[in-house]
Amino acid sequence: MPAAFRPRAGGSGPPPTAGSPPPRRSPGSKGRRVVEIQPIPPGRMLAVYLLLCAALLGLAGRLAWLQVVQAPRLQARALAIQTQSIAPIGKRRTIVDRMGRLVALDEERYTLWAHPRYFNLPGDEPQQIRPASDVARKLSVVLARPTEDLVRTIGSRRSGVKLATGLDPETAHRVRALGISGLDLEAYPQRVYPQGQLFANVVGFLNLERVAQAGLEQSRDRDLRRQEVTLSMRRGADGTPLPEGLQAGALYGDDLRLQLTLDARLQQVAQQALGKQVKQWKAKRGAALVMNARNGEILALASTPSYDPNRFWSYNPGLFREWSVQDLYEPGSTFKPINLALALQEKAIRPGDKVNDVGQLEIGGWPIFNHDRRANGLIDFPTVLQVSSNVGMVRAMANVKRDRFWHWLHAMGIDDMPDTDLPGAVAGQLKSRSEFTSAPIEPAVAAFGQGFSLTPLKLLQLHAMLANGGRLVSPHITRGLRSGEALASSSSPTGVQLLDPKVTRTVVDWMESVVENGSGKGMKIPGYRIAGKTGTAQKARNGVYIPGARICSFVAILPSEDPSYVVLVVVDEPQGGNAYGSTVALPAARQIAEALLVIEKVPPTRPVPRPAGKPAAT
Repeated sequence: MPAAFRPRAGGSGPPPTAGSPPPRRSPGSKGRRVVEIQPIPPGRMLAVYLLLCAALLGLAGRLAWLQVVQAPRLQARALAIQTQSIAPIGKRRTIVDRMGRLVALDEERYTLWAHPRYFNLPGDEPQQIRPASDVARKLSVVLARPTEDLVRTIGSRRSGVKLATGLDPETAHRVRALGISGLDLEAYPQRVYPQGQLFANVVGFLNLERVAQAGLEQSRDRDLRRQEVTLSMRRGADGTPLPEGLQAGALYGDDLRLQLTLDARLQQVAQQALGKQVKQWKAKRGAALVMNARNGEILALASTPSYDPNRFWSYNPGLFREWSVQDLYEPGSTFKPINLALALQEKAIRPGDKVNDVGQLEIGGWPIFNHDRRANGLIDFPTVLQVSSNVGMVRAMANVKRDRFWHWLHAMGIDDMPDTDLPGAVAGQLKSRSEFTSAPIEPAVAAFGQGFSLTPLKLLQLHAMLANGGRLVSPHITRGLRSGEALASSSSPTGVQLLDPKVTRTVVDWMESVVENGSGKGMKIPGYRIAGKTGTAQKARNGVYIPGARICSFVAILPSEDPSYVVLVVVDEPQGGNAYGSTVALPAARQIAEALLVIEKVPPTRPVPRPAGKPAAT
């Protein structure tokens, strides 16, 4: 019997016949089930084939549509999602003094906006909108404001509610850490002046719209603006910046700073000393200037009254201008050393000459007399300066031809715009050549510093010319832009040579006698040789002298054996019968000079006498 028809072991019954269904196995059967393969109908195979072809054609069409037709739009959407644009917020460059101390800088501040229709706290359902009170409770801790105040500010508005402004970066970070939806922090720069009033007269300020209004902020506005561009950066899925598309130097930050020649330490001393004298004498205003005579660097430029640039809106706008650079006045006796130098240069006088001071003169029908109406007799030129003799100056300058006298005043730039970086500097006023030479009274009053006008800055420059050997240097308060923490060194000596160094040396020696024996005795500093000159001039307005109105001043050159610095103090309209340059301006100049000698480490030129009874140091 064929094997196919053999009965299975243990089985029973007849074998299966052809056409009958396969036998069912009992649950305990261990054999495999055999299923007969049935042929697939041709129609079904064709239907499946056509369906697959249609699907492939659809995918190919869709792929072609995306890659050919919609590719530019999709690529733009992808770039927008992957690219982060960082727009600059318009920061300005920092200003520092000559030692790197901060004078003006931009700090990042934030304005906090609320949009109540999006209020949602961390952990809430995405569509849940929280009431304003829930958000206010969390913000009150960070902003240190009562919850009720915040709720009242938000009110019933749905969006665009300004909750706070002027937030510092730390507070802004704490607000972000709350993770509250519907809060928006808007960054902006705020100009800060750490020194307050100290440099306000020089640096100026920005208004609330960040528009420069005064001082260096205005005159150097273009230099103080940072070079910033909108930066586009590709980021990965986790936010990591990608180098793709970045040009070399794209991430470079503009760290340039404007460095001044001013010294905050000396500026502080000048401001305090000047303020004390202005207050004591109930003066209208005052100015104190210190300049390096060799290169024109101004180390201090203080004026009072002043203002706080951080709160400029609280002050009179008249304080926003630096009057020592922009206002004219008649210098009076402080100009006498300049005139004597001109006479020596013209060889109209000799160092050993003398003049006869009779106390009073009449020139062209106008009386001229000394401030004390006293006749000093036959005196030399050091004594002329010591007693500040007007008559002696008229006698000396009468030897200078009027045309040459006017020529020198013009050559020194009395009536020219000064070459300086100080904002708002103006030219002085000088009579025309014909008027000066035709009227005898004009050169006569010019001999003792009246009849023409200039700024305190110009007078400082002219005394620096005496100090440095006859060179007219340009006064300036900036050393330029420097990168990072780098500082520029002092500039080299410059200037145009106008006078013979021997002439200026002679005049400085005469000025030293003023401090040793004349009206400048209060300027004596133990161990140092100092030259100086007092000045008390009448004040004119619209060509008419104001009765009782004076401008008191004192100028010092130090150390006189090797002149390096010039100190000028001018006090406008001090009150009192004893208001003179020696009583009003000189005390402030002395305090400034003492600080200057310490700061600049100028060694004494002669032994400093010890107080009686004090043992010598060992």
